[in-house]
Amino acid sequence: MHYNFDEIIDRRGTNALNTDGFRGYIFHAGPEKKFSFKDEEFVRMWVADMEFATPSEICEAIKRRIDRRIFGYTVIGDEEYYKSLTTWCKKMYDWNFPQEELTFSTGVIPALYELVEDLVALDEKVLITTPSYGFFKHASDYTHKELVCSPLKIEEGYFSIDFDDLAKKAADPKTKLLIWCNPHNPSGRVWKKEELQCVADIVEQNNLWIISDEIHCDLIRAGEVHTPMAKIMKNYKKLITCMSASKTFNMAGLMFSNIIIRDSALREVFKSRDKNVGDINPLSLVAHKAAYDYCGEWLQELRIYLDENFKYVSGFLTKKLPKITFKVPAATYLAWVDMNPYLSDVDDIPAFFANEAGVLLEGGDTLFVGNAKGFIRLNLAMPRRTIIEGMNRIYEAIQRHAATRISK
Repeated sequence: MHYNFDEIIDRRGTNALNTDGFRGYIFHAGPEKKFSFKDEEFVRMWVADMEFATPSEICEAIKRRIDRRIFGYTVIGDEEYYKSLTTWCKKMYDWNFPQEELTFSTGVIPALYELVEDLVALDEKVLITTPSYGFFKHASDYTHKELVCSPLKIEEGYFSIDFDDLAKKAADPKTKLLIWCNPHNPSGRVWKKEELQCVADIVEQNNLWIISDEIHCDLIRAGEVHTPMAKIMKNYKKLITCMSASKTFNMAGLMFSNIIIRDSALREVFKSRDKNVGDINPLSLVAHKAAYDYCGEWLQELRIYLDENFKYVSGFLTKKLPKITFKVPAATYLAWVDMNPYLSDVDDIPAFFANEAGVLLEGGDTLFVGNAKGFIRLNLAMPRRTIIEGMNRIYEAIQRHAATRISK
């Protein structure tokens, strides 16, 4: 392999959310909150960015742009970025889209906040499936819109859509928008074409808007294929697709996302209400273009490394914690693990593992909206020796907890 995914990089002192923001994000607390471990002793398997270096090709592109020495107001005034993005989409997904549909946001989350506000009236509803990425709920809360949840079904670690429940809730005249996650976070499901078609039929029959969050679409296991919802809903105007190279190439902090809006009227509303008035970070622009132009090989090697990380975790759970039914996710670098067989009596699992194992992780209904009690989400986009240390700590904490329960 040409790239070193085993390198340990110290992120402390960079104002990284990963190292410095976990108290507020996971525990809704400030610096006064103390744990059994020092901050530098934690194994951090939580927030969904990587512990891998951003590809050197991206770093070099940023350096070249820095050498131009002026960082004034920046817009996309030519076709070069669009060509890079659509060449990537054609190669990866056999799909592209007209240039006029492409708009931008500092991230998928800010776009969600804006779109929910634009598309859903105060007395109307937003529909999601659960468990869910927490910001789908936050976008509804922020805009004071009612959230309706359709729980996914789970059998032997495999998540599927309850189409009857989804159709029933979509048929409510007050429901106006489905926020869809493809691939799904946190379960890691890559939805099959047949599943996507069923969802598309429900959306179209009820004339809903649909936002398809596809930010994890590049991060799939070997042999898997991502199908953009736009390939299924070829002519449906009320579709918005959200994509970015940020998750794939570990540059979420550069704050840049592609928001692909088919409906021309909505596009104009979205752009007119853009809080950045069309301006783009010049370093973000060159970084994302370089990712699409030059980083395909890096992604191929990343996928191989992630596949091995998942293989290790799956084997570890099978051997050490056999009551857990774990299925390697088809996408993302996030393992969604049901801890109920061992920790059903623990109300706050992130706090348990922080204090008992020195492992920072996310999980439960509070962070993943619903249908998530007893589950944890483990970030596996990190050097394998870090994962080995984290998994051993998790196992030992569970063993100590079991011994304590027996002694009582």
